[in-house]
Formats: sequence, C-alpha cells, structure tokens
Amino acid sequence: MDDLTLVIGNKAFSSWSLRPWLALKRTGRPFREIVIPLRQPDTAARIAEHSPSGRVPCLRHGDRVIWDSLAICEYLAETFPEAALWPTDAHARAVARSVSAEMHSGFAALRTHMSMDLKAFRPGVGRNAESEADIARVFALWRDARSRFGAGGPFLFGDFSIADAMYAPVVTRLLTYGVAMDGLCGDYARAVMELPAMAEWVEAAKAEPWDIYADERDPQ
Repeated sequence: MDDLTLVIGNKAFSSWSLRPWLALKRTGRPFREIVIPLRQPDTAARIAEHSPSGRVPCLRHGDRVIWDSLAICEYLAETFPEAALWPTDAHARAVARSVSAEMHSGFAALRTHMSMDLKAFRPGVGRNAESEADIARVFALWRDARSRFGAGGPFLFGDFSIADAMYAPVVTRLLTYGVAMDGLCGDYARAVMELPAMAEWVEAAKAEPWDIYADERDPQ
C-alpha cells in the first residue's frame, strides 16, 4: 500500500486538485502525480482511465480509489494520522470540518465569477453583490477561526490543516482579483502562499504552456 498516485487537472486553474495535493504533500509521503489538461478533446477519456466519477482529482492508493477533494483529504487524515491533518482538539476539529464542508458545498458566486487562475491578474473583475457576500463570509470564517483556535501558528487552526487546504484556492482568487485584505486576513493569506508546497504548485502552474488552455476556465 505504498503506491500513491494523485490524478489532477491543470495547476493554473484546477482548484479542486490543489486541495488534496496540499494535504498529500503535508503527509510527506512520496506520490506519483498525473496532470490531465482540462477542456481538451481527449480530457474525458483520459480522466476515465483513472477516475470512476469522470472528474479530477482522484487518488489511487494501492488497489483503493478515492475521488472528491474532501473525501481524499479525509482519507489521508485517517491513513496518515501522524500528519495531523485535522486539529487534535475536538472542538477545533469540529469547527475545522464545518468550515471545510462549507467551502466544499458553498460559495457559488465566488466560484462562478472569480475562478482560480494563477496565470492572470484581473483586479476588480467578477465583483458583484453575490461574490462580495461570499468574500465577506470567507473573511468572517477566517477571523473566527484565527481568533478562537489560531494561537498555535499562522493558519486557521494554528497548525496547517485540511481547512487551510480547502481555502488555499480562495487565497489565490483574492490575489488574482485584487481583493483588499485587512491585517488578520492578509497575514493568513501570506502564510498560505508562503507554504513551500504552495510555492511549488504556483511555480508549476506558471510554467504550464498556454496552448493547453481553452477559453473557458474551470468554474470550481
């Protein structure tokens, strides 16, 4: 069961792929990475070779297949408990799961109007009443987690957790679209972007060739 393979989409804009990738990097376990360019003529066929859902990301661990970003993160937390991917305190852990699930199921306007794109800088684009409401809610979640549980480090619950992996693509969106962040939120965003794994992902995203991109971005 040492064979880990993570199948992901383009690093510049596949936000769902970034989340479990960060969690897997946190475990320190070596893994194989398969990047499948999205929105290409052969994308569906290539993904179907690996993922029963027809979507990325998908994790293969030996003969096990796990799909969906949050499910993969949960699997990694259970399989590699030494990585401490959830807070050890029960209260903090419950809140961390809550904010992660809210990210997983909500923020439709932010996803639609301000999609992740690490190759672009589009200040002001996508800002409307709905996306502004999503941004306000994100900031409220960050402030609450940091004020109640963040004393032990620079992340939402002190040490890095799955909650930070879930919000990492949001950090990149806020930077891409030039959203102003106050001291607490700005400090948190900086901590996320300064993660060595995050820097590695961003560098790889910026190195991806332009010709693999279609006009339509991944709205996730």
